Amino acid sequence: MRIVGIHRQGTGTAVATLSADGQEVTVLAPLEEFWADPSRHLTSDTSGPTLTTAQVTLVPPVLPQARVICVGLNYLKHVAEGTFRDERLPEHPTLFARWTRSLTVDGAEIPVPAGEDGLDWEGEVVAWLGAPLVDATPQEALAAVVGYSTFNDVTSRRAQKLTSQWILGKNGDNSGPLGPMVPAAEVGDLRDGLRVVTRVNGEIVQDGTTDEMVYDVGSTLAHISRTFTLRPGDLLATGTPSGVGYARTPPWLLQPGDVVEVEVDRLGRLRNTVTANEARRVGARGPAMHAG
Repeated sequence: MRIVGIHRQGTGTAVATLSADGQEVTVLAPLEEFWADPSRHLTSDTSGPTLTTAQVTLVPPVLPQARVICVGLNYLKHVAEGTFRDERLPEHPTLFARWTRSLTVDGAEIPVPAGEDGLDWEGEVVAWLGAPLVDATPQEALAAVVGYSTFNDVTSRRAQKLTSQWILGKNGDNSGPLGPMVPAAEVGDLRDGLRVVTRVNGEIVQDGTTDEMVYDVGSTLAHISRTFTLRPGDLLATGTPSGVGYARTPPWLLQPGDVVEVEVDRLGRLRNTVTANEARRVGARGPAMHAG
C-alpha cells in the first residue's frame, strides 16, 4: 500500500492510496480526519471515490502543523567524509527542523536558490508517527511509527554553513521530496538493513543500508519525546549515508537540468529534476506543491 496526499479544488487536501501503476488514487479520508486515527484508516475496508491522478494534484499527506524533525550525522561513514570528521561522535543525535512548506513530491522540480553554487543530495528514510508520544521508551516509540517514506533532504550548502544552525540550508523551496508512505507493517524494522541508493543522472552516488544508523528510530523518538510531545503526523527524517556532493574532491553539486533519484528497499523511488532560480520566482506566483 502506498499512501499519498491529494488536493482537489474546492474539496481541500485528502489522504489516498496510490495504485500500483501510479495512475489512480482512492480516497481514504480528509487530511485531518486521517491523522486523527491513521491506523484505523489504513486497516479499514471503507474508502471513498477512485480518481485518476490527472484529476488531482499530488501533495505530501502532511498536516500543516506537523513537525519535521531531522537527524544529522547518523551514518558513521557520512560523519567521516564531511566537516565533522575530526570531532567525537556525540552521545545524543544532532537534530534540526524542516518546515512542512519545504516538502514536495516525486516528480516536482527543485530550484537552486540564489547565492548557491548548486544543491546537494541526501537520500534517506522518513518515519511517520501515528500515535502521541510522551516520555516514551524506545519500544513504545517504535510501535508508534505508522509508516515510512523515501526522502531526499536536498541541502543548500552555502546557506547551511553560514552559521552553526542548519535550518536555513535545509528549508529551500521544494527541497524536501517525499515519497508515498508505506505502512510500517509492510516495511519491517529498519535495523534489518534496507538499501538506500541515490543516483544523479543515472550514476550511483550514495549506497548504504539503514542498519548502519548510529541512532535508531525508536531511541531517537524516545529521546525527543522526553522534551516535547510528538503527535500523529509528525515526521522523523533519519539521516543520510556517505556519498554527499560537498565532501567530494572536487565538490559535486546538483545543477539545473540534473535528475536526482533516491530509491529505498520496500519504499520505492523518488525522481526529481533541478531547475534554475527563475523557476522559484515563477513558482511563488503559481500553485504550491506542498500541503502546508
